[in-house]
Amino acid sequence: MSEQDSATENTNTTPEGLSYAAAGVDIDAGERAVELISSHAKRATRPEVLGGLGGFSGLFALKGNYREPVLAAASDGVGTKLAVAQAVGKHDTVGQDLVAMCVDDLVVCGAEPLFLQDYIAIGKVVPETVAEIVAGIADGCVIAGCALLGGETAEHPGLMRDDHYDLSATAIGVVEADQVLSPEKVRAGDTVIAMGASGLHSNGYSLARKVLLDWGHMDLGGHVEEFGRTLGEELLEPTRIYARDCLALAAETDVRTFAHVTGGGLAENLARVIPEGLVAELERNTWTPAPIFAMIAQRGRVAQAEMERTFNMGVGMVAVVAPEDTDRAQAVLTARHVDNWVLGTIKRSSDAAPRATLVGEHPRF
Repeated sequence: MSEQDSATENTNTTPEGLSYAAAGVDIDAGERAVELISSHAKRATRPEVLGGLGGFSGLFALKGNYREPVLAAASDGVGTKLAVAQAVGKHDTVGQDLVAMCVDDLVVCGAEPLFLQDYIAIGKVVPETVAEIVAGIADGCVIAGCALLGGETAEHPGLMRDDHYDLSATAIGVVEADQVLSPEKVRAGDTVIAMGASGLHSNGYSLARKVLLDWGHMDLGGHVEEFGRTLGEELLEPTRIYARDCLALAAETDVRTFAHVTGGGLAENLARVIPEGLVAELERNTWTPAPIFAMIAQRGRVAQAEMERTFNMGVGMVAVVAPEDTDRAQAVLTARHVDNWVLGTIKRSSDAAPRATLVGEHPRF
C-alpha cells in the first residue's frame, strides 16, 4: 500500500471535525432542558434547601430540634410502566411514580422525606420531554412534602433508542432514633389497616403489558368500558403517595409499623415487617380489587397466587396499629381522603409459619 493510500484510508475512518453532537450527544439540548425544568425544581423545595440549580451537589441544612436524628435512604425506579408512557407519548405522570416508589419506602420506618435526587437516562435529549418528566417529579415531591434537591440527565446515544428513557431516584428522610418503626413493635391482637391503591402503581407492568398488549392486542388509545377511560389512561394512573398520610397517622395513633406494597405483592411485603412467632391474617372478602386486576387475571388466565405475588391487588400501603387505636386510625385516614378498611389482624403462630397470609375470597372477582 502506498503512503498516499494509507493517508486516504486514515482520513476516511476518522472524519475531520468530529464533534460530541455528531456522536449523538447534544449539549445545547441538555442546557435547554435545564432551563425548562428550573421552574419545576423551584416549586418542589423546603426551607432547608441551600442554593439553587447548577451546583455540583445539592445542599440541605438539617434544621430543627432533633434529639437523635437518624437518616433513612431509599432508591428505586419506575420499571416497565415507562414503556406505556413512551408508547402513548405522555410523560408528565411517571415522575410521580418515581417519587412514590422512594418516599413511601422511607415512611415505612417512620421517616419524614426531606429531599430527592433523580437520574434520567435518555436516548436523545428532547428538552420538552425532559421537562414533562421533571414536572411529574416535582408534583410528586410537593405531594410528599420533600424537596427536589437536584438530579442528572444523561444522553445515551447508541445504548438507548432516541425515544426511550429510564428513571431512577434516591430519597433521604429523617426520623428520631426512639421513633423508628420496626417489626419488634408488632403485637398479637394488633389491627391491620389497608390503604387503597390508585391502580397498578408501578409494579407488574411486564405481565400486564404481556397480557393486555402482546396477547390481547388491546389499543392503548381505545376506550375501555370497565375503566371509563382509555387503557393508556388506566395504565398511566400515577402511584398514590402515602408519605404525609402515614406521618399524620403515626403522629396521632399508636402505629406499630407500615408496609409499602410493591413488587412481591401484599402478603410478601407485609411479612417483611412481621416478627417471628406472629402472622398477619388478611381477609380477601374485605375489599374488591379494581377491574384492571380482574381483566389481567381473566384474559391472561393468570392464577390467583401469581396475581397476588405480582400486583398490589388494590392495597398500596398497610398500617399495623394498636387495637384500641383502630377507629381513630381509620378516622385520621378518612379525614385525609384515603380509602381505608380493616384488612385483618395479627395472630400468634409458629416460627416456621408464613408471617402473612391471605384467607377467603374476593367478592365479585
